[in-house]
Amino acid sequence: MDLAITGKRALVLASSRGLGKGIAVALAREGAHVLLCGRSAETLKANCDAINAEGLGTADWVQADLGEETFVETIVRAVSEKLGGVDILVNNSGGPTPGSTEDMSEEKLLAYFQSMVLRIVTLTNRLLPGMKERGWGRILTVASSGVIEPIPGLALSNTLRPALAGWSKTLAAEVAEYGVTSNMLLPGSIMTDRLKSLDAAAAERSGKSIEDVRKAAERAIPARRYGTVEEFAATAAFLCSAPASYVTGSLVRCDGGAARSV
Repeated sequence: MDLAITGKRALVLASSRGLGKGIAVALAREGAHVLLCGRSAETLKANCDAINAEGLGTADWVQADLGEETFVETIVRAVSEKLGGVDILVNNSGGPTPGSTEDMSEEKLLAYFQSMVLRIVTLTNRLLPGMKERGWGRILTVASSGVIEPIPGLALSNTLRPALAGWSKTLAAEVAEYGVTSNMLLPGSIMTDRLKSLDAAAAERSGKSIEDVRKAAERAIPARRYGTVEEFAATAAFLCSAPASYVTGSLVRCDGGAARSV
């Protein structure tokens, strides 16, 4: 399928590794001009060098930390200087530390709210007018399957990610008439460093080996395996594409059938 995004300008947040990097690579392979961002300049540069070496889309980068108050201004300035505007915005952030509801101190809750919710909403509002003016835009927010089925041991994530779900759905209805879509993509167990760290934490809590934790998790997934970053990124690329113009306000799962709710 031709996704018809050649030449489109895409900003992918938290794209130095994991799901964000995978999405950036997938969009570039469809011919998009991609701006990566993250905390490690060295890693971002290496990612962009690899993308540009493929000779399909192009990639540039900006060093920016969602945890910093200057994040939004840094990104907006980089978008203007390096892309000249954004057609595709992929909102992505690292997940918070594991823990129970009792572990959610006021300071920790506020800090993660700012990095996972506040700055994503603020940045989107800054970039949205250009999309509306051009009559074309894709806003994709990467969250977690905890939005529809809370995940044990991830109280912070289960608390904050659903806030973005309500925001994304509300936004979709407000911007659809301008040719702008807003969707949320929910990963299940996708093999990333983040998932490895969660498996390690679960192994420590339970006293089991990481291998046993992983095997048990895979048995609970109808597909009987963890997903790959490439599978997840392909789903994201479609939601950011021209053919997906009538898909908006949706929560799309990429989880191997793991979520049992309808």
